[in-house]
Formats: sequence, C-alpha cells, structure tokens
Amino acid sequence: MADFTGGAIHALPNRPRSSTGDPEIDERIKQLIKDWDCGKSADLIQEMVVTALKMGHDDLGIADLKLFSRSLKELRYAARVFAPYAQFKKVVVFGSARTSPGSPAYVAAETFARKMQEHDYMTITGGGEGIMGAAQRGAGRAHSFGLNIRLPFEQHANETIEGDPKLINFNYFFTRKLNFLKETHAVALFPGGFGTMDEGFEVLTLMQTGKARIIPVVLVDQPGGRYWETWFSFLGDYLLKQGLVSENDFDLFRITHDVDVAVSEVLNFYKNFNSYRWVGNRMVFRMLRKLTTAALEDLNSSFSDILQSGSITQSGALPEEQNQPDLLALPRLVFTPHRTSFGRLRRLIDAVNASETE
Repeated sequence: MADFTGGAIHALPNRPRSSTGDPEIDERIKQLIKDWDCGKSADLIQEMVVTALKMGHDDLGIADLKLFSRSLKELRYAARVFAPYAQFKKVVVFGSARTSPGSPAYVAAETFARKMQEHDYMTITGGGEGIMGAAQRGAGRAHSFGLNIRLPFEQHANETIEGDPKLINFNYFFTRKLNFLKETHAVALFPGGFGTMDEGFEVLTLMQTGKARIIPVVLVDQPGGRYWETWFSFLGDYLLKQGLVSENDFDLFRITHDVDVAVSEVLNFYKNFNSYRWVGNRMVFRMLRKLTTAALEDLNSSFSDILQSGSITQSGALPEEQNQPDLLALPRLVFTPHRTSFGRLRRLIDAVNASETE
C-alpha cells in the first residue's frame, strides 16, 4: 500500500514505546508480542495493545468500544484483501447507484473502466449498481474491488462483484472512504447524488489541505451533459468569488465529456512522475527518468513562486528514504515548498511529466 498521506506517515517521528505505567505489565505485553512473532512491527503493535488497555481503564461506554473495535477490524480485513494486489495501480470510480443501464453516463463509466483495465489498472467502486456496476462490468470481475456499505436500502452488490473475495462490506462510511483513498492511484467521478458529492469533496479537501497525496481526479460527464459544468459554476460564482477557495484549488481536478481524455489524464499523470513524500520540510518527487539540465532550469523559472527557500534540485534518494527500498533507485527532485498551494504542486507534476528527460 502506498502512503496515501504523501509521506506524512513515514515522516512521523519515532516516539518511545507506549507504556501502561506498570513495568511488569509492559514486560508481559512485550513478551506476548514476541511470542506472537510480530517482527519489525513490534513497536507499533505494542502501542496499539497499550492503547486498547488504556481504553479499558478510561471507563468508556460500550458504544464507543464497539465503534473502535469494529473500525479496527474493518481496516485490518480490508488491508488483507488489498495486499495481494499491491503491484497494480487502481482507479476509484464514484457515481450514482441509480443510473440506468444503457444510459449515456452508464456507458461512459463502463467504457472508462474497460480502457483503464487495458492499461493494467484495477477498478475500485462502492460495489453497488448504476455507475458502480457499469464500471465493474467494464473492468471485469478479476480486476475489480467492491467496497460495499451496509444500508437499509439501495446498496446491494452488483452482479459483477457479488460473491467475489474482493468484495468488502463496511459498517461505517469513514472506514470505507479511508480505503477508497488509501488504496487508489486516481479518482474518476461520474454524475451522482449526495454520496458522489461527499466522496468528491472529501478527496479534494484532503488534497487541498495536504492531508492526502495528490492524485489525478477527473470528473466525467456524458457528451453534451452539463452536470459538472453546473457544479463548477457554483464553485466559481460562490466559493471563489467570496474568497472561500483559491483559483489554484481548481487545478486539483479536470472536467471532460470524453472518456479517452479521462483515461489520458490518469495515464499522463504517471508518465514520468512516480510519487512523492515529505522529508522534514522538504518535498521529494520520485521520477522514472532524470530530467535534463535545461528542463530543470525551466521548472525553477516557472515554479519559483511555490518555493519557500532554495531551488528545485535533482538528486538520488535521501538517507531518510531508506524505509522505502523499492523506490531507492529512482531519480529525485528535492525542494522546499510553501504548504499553502497544493494546486500549484499539481501543476508542477504536470510540468515534470511534460519535461525533457535524459
């Protein structure tokens, strides 16, 4: 699983092991973890065990304890389902469960997922009917994940993913939404209702605030449709004009009526750019190929406004990145940006992908 926070998790300082305050209990926990063979994760497992024991002392209500317990179980189970497919890129498709089969939006979602599968992407949806069912029909059962939510109405699994081991049933929306973003490399939104709006705005909020890594977000409508243009007009007329968002925030997404453009938007994002992470206050872009000297100069000229200090430099892996050995061989761009305009960072990724390489 990629770090969906864009390196913020890896950048967290190592803290002393959690303690119950009782050395004897601490030693028993430590021995239990050793006996259970938790390996290199022993410190984190000990921290979770101690936290659970402290909740027992906190005299929390049954409802809170059930919430915490069920949430952790759902997160663990989902992580186990996704783990065997870590080598595949994935795209999340959001949209209405009420879209009729054969409608233009349905056909567009099915076509999009099929074309992404042709480029070895797997598709993640909410597991329901409508746009979700269309996308999984296009991707095929073998290349689909369904993140279903238990509801008193509407949400039953579509026929493509029903009964598949990659269908995960969630009790809570927040654990489900976390897995959507944690496991994906791109997001495609098709017309939908409150749920689609919720999922789309959450993705944009997390990227805008730097709490989730920047990934391609494409808003797809049927040819001649006005769904996303109407949505965008509201953002411009009310949010932007009142200073509630910045114009650069609109660089975090693209709107299109063409499925091929949507597919290209995702593929081009990873043309040379691989991923990024924070190392202290420095941002490190990992690329597939090194940029030419002239291309690096162009980036520094065009994006000097995002730099808090210094310049964009090219290098190998930093010492702090040794905990990600599979990425050590990739060339890097290293710079110290302001953490206030992630839309500009999205534009920088586009520029990196368009730059000349050695």
